[in-house]
Amino acid sequence: MSLRLATFNVENLIKRFDFTGFRNQLKQDRVLKLLDVHDEQAYKLLEQARVVSSTDDTRQMTALAIAETDADIICLQEVDSMEALQAFEYGYLFRMVGSGYRNKYLIEGNDTRGIDVAVMMRDQTRDGEPIELVDIRSHAALSYRDLDLFTPELATTNQPDDRILKRDCLEVDVRIGGKPLTLYVVHLKSMGGPRDGQEGRQVTMPVRAAETKAVRHIIERRFGAGNSANASFAICGDFNDYQERVLVAGDQRNGYRFEHVAEAESAIDALTADHFAENIMRRRDKIDRWTLFHSRSPEERWLCQLDYICLSQTLARLNAGRVPDIIRAGQPYRTIFPPGQDVPRYPRTGWDRPKASDHCPVVVTLDLL
Repeated sequence: MSLRLATFNVENLIKRFDFTGFRNQLKQDRVLKLLDVHDEQAYKLLEQARVVSSTDDTRQMTALAIAETDADIICLQEVDSMEALQAFEYGYLFRMVGSGYRNKYLIEGNDTRGIDVAVMMRDQTRDGEPIELVDIRSHAALSYRDLDLFTPELATTNQPDDRILKRDCLEVDVRIGGKPLTLYVVHLKSMGGPRDGQEGRQVTMPVRAAETKAVRHIIERRFGAGNSANASFAICGDFNDYQERVLVAGDQRNGYRFEHVAEAESAIDALTADHFAENIMRRRDKIDRWTLFHSRSPEERWLCQLDYICLSQTLARLNAGRVPDIIRAGQPYRTIFPPGQDVPRYPRTGWDRPKASDHCPVVVTLDLL
């Protein structure tokens, strides 16, 4: 018996229009920057038309990427609401996979934009084993004070009673053919852009480090600090940090060069230290672990892993021969692929958009205890 488990940041699966770009240039779409619009009502009409015109292609590609995972359970990030998830599943996924993902779960978290983590499940696995929800819990209310995780580095942007998890850590207990599995679905603090002469990743690192420590605390409190190694759990989601990168240099005419670089520090270290959980993407070649292409300019380009399925020690040992797949057909054409990794894109994919997401889904087939 096996389970196909996936994670995917679907990038702004939102039902709402955002009109803040009329007054905040930083939030204005680049298309509308080309137009001379001084009237707010006219701006709103144009923004609605822009979003509607691009959304159908985008969500077809998002659905194609999910369908390609062939997952029994998929953990999602950047979902606006249950209504948005249901509308997407019925209007797009259903056309591709039928009534596969009938069971959907989402609890509102802490994100200021209103994007949440969610889970979709089939009634049964591809092998015909029943998938049963046992329990689901949010940990969004935890504060730094609750877990004694407030540090001087956090004091410039946070207070001791602020919530640690900037979205949530959704704890989901399921049984697959009677066998237990616990999922921890997360979406950690985004890195953001440079500020005050520092790169955004370093500025926001203390926040993400506290989040990963909180996730580890939640798991150890559940199973016992000494027993977590024997538990059957997976931590899934967009961690917004990396332990390594593949730097991209060169150009199309002269050829590209790819250099693997290990990072000295990462927020993810708290989860992988002492073999607490295994980032199973490390089972792939070091040039072939990326799930996102970062590019601010030709001078700042790299490929990195932001999307993770980390397994408990016992689950990792049981699945020692399993290697995760990365679905990259939804990437835009601006993504620079290392040699031998390029794949055919979905129909109507653009240079930068439309695309399935800026992230790639990750999926793995697991045997359970």
